[in-house]
Amino acid sequence: MNQNVFVKMEEISKIFGTVKANDHINFEVNKGEIHALLGENGAGKSTLMNMLSGIYKPDSGSIYIHGHEVKINSPKDSIQKGIGMIHQHYKLVEVQTAKENVIMGQSGKFFMKDKELSEQIKKIANQFGLAVDPNKKIYDMSIGEKQAVEILKVLYQGADILIMDEPTAVLTPQETKKLFKIIKNMAKEGCAIIIITHKLHEVMEVSDRVTVLRKGTTVGTLNTKETSPKELTDLMVGKAVDLSIERPNVQRGPAVLKIKELNATDIDQVKVLNGLTFNLYAGEILGVAGVAGSGQKELCESIAGLYPIDSGEILYEEENLVGKSPRDIIKKGISMSFIPEDRLGMGLVASMDMVDNFLLKEHHNQKGFFIKRKPIMKKCEEMIERLEIKTPGIHHPVKQLSGGNIQKVLIGREIETNPHVLITAYAVRGLDIGASHTIYDLINEQKQKEVAILFIGEDLDVLLELCDRIMVLCDGEITGIVSSSDVTKEQLGLMMAGEKGPVEVDIV
Repeated sequence: MNQNVFVKMEEISKIFGTVKANDHINFEVNKGEIHALLGENGAGKSTLMNMLSGIYKPDSGSIYIHGHEVKINSPKDSIQKGIGMIHQHYKLVEVQTAKENVIMGQSGKFFMKDKELSEQIKKIANQFGLAVDPNKKIYDMSIGEKQAVEILKVLYQGADILIMDEPTAVLTPQETKKLFKIIKNMAKEGCAIIIITHKLHEVMEVSDRVTVLRKGTTVGTLNTKETSPKELTDLMVGKAVDLSIERPNVQRGPAVLKIKELNATDIDQVKVLNGLTFNLYAGEILGVAGVAGSGQKELCESIAGLYPIDSGEILYEEENLVGKSPRDIIKKGISMSFIPEDRLGMGLVASMDMVDNFLLKEHHNQKGFFIKRKPIMKKCEEMIERLEIKTPGIHHPVKQLSGGNIQKVLIGREIETNPHVLITAYAVRGLDIGASHTIYDLINEQKQKEVAILFIGEDLDVLLELCDRIMVLCDGEITGIVSSSDVTKEQLGLMMAGEKGPVEVDIV
């Protein structure tokens, strides 16, 4: 076998119950290559990479690493064969230094001299262009620095095959550029890199080849220079898809929600919201940008009556909502829909079916002692058809659905309540292109019904296309409120990193 072929997976199949997650997949990655793995939710990308990293074992097929057929029975086997997986959610111990995290779990390394260890880590960091201070605590690091430590960990273990799962999900544009430079350095040094991502513009920018999966099978492998985002999308979905996101022109109505000097702290008395002041108008989508942990979650939960406020006002029709419970807010006839970050933890009851999850939201609106289930069942059936939710039926427990289908159930339920204010946190996180566009269309429909929408997202391209204005948060503060048509991705990135930009605060 060609020694330049670092990874070869032949006729790989994996079945879970009645679902064929991988069906005779072929996949190959060369030395010094950046190879993107694309596919819709449920296409089999994660399953395939989980077999390479030792989490699953294939039911049939062969895996070759550096030209030799191997059996990978555990993550430890995978690491010993030079394969390193960098997960979307970093697995670092916050109270320890970069150096301590890098050597963790490696036998004998704790007895190495401290200076010698630091020099070794610096040497690897310099070789690949990683800016890492070995003695810096993880909790003092930016998201980009934490990711550099994760990469350093697998390189220090001797990995020359790296799998990166959605590596730019929580990075600013500036941090993404730095990461791409690091990835290209690793490829130049002879590593083979596999990137799992949904972001087509990033695939086009950084990869050499792309393998597209659809419904558990390999659709094809293409040279990135010889393809386009449109062709890749069509291959993923299996039909022609329009990639543009509409922004319907709606006459902006009055301010539905007025936030004044909102302050909140967490249980450690750290300020998570610091003097937030902005208006949310009927018939507009106000996007919220910011790296993870900038106060987005707390802002959502504060408006929905789920997070304690230290001071400030949340005015709805000139009435202050601060201190009122979600039930109080509903009793006042205020229809406020909240799509949280944690779909199953906060959004839905996992063990219940669609009908019961709908009833949780709807029973307030029903008159009389007895809850009427038939109208709800009809709504659920209509929603399954409209949103193309893949489920055995309306009485199937939601926890047994895929992440994308759970998201559709949640968003469909919230929109069915005909809200005045719709708060969405990461509404399309983890969704494929087809499902994402369905959600964008639903949100735009609400905008045309003069609903005021707060849209918290992580893809700046989507925020720029979908939203009318964008508010940027950094460490719980507003660093800018700008019109989407008057700002660039780079300017948003600087504001996300803390640089002050223009703030279009209306008179409240």
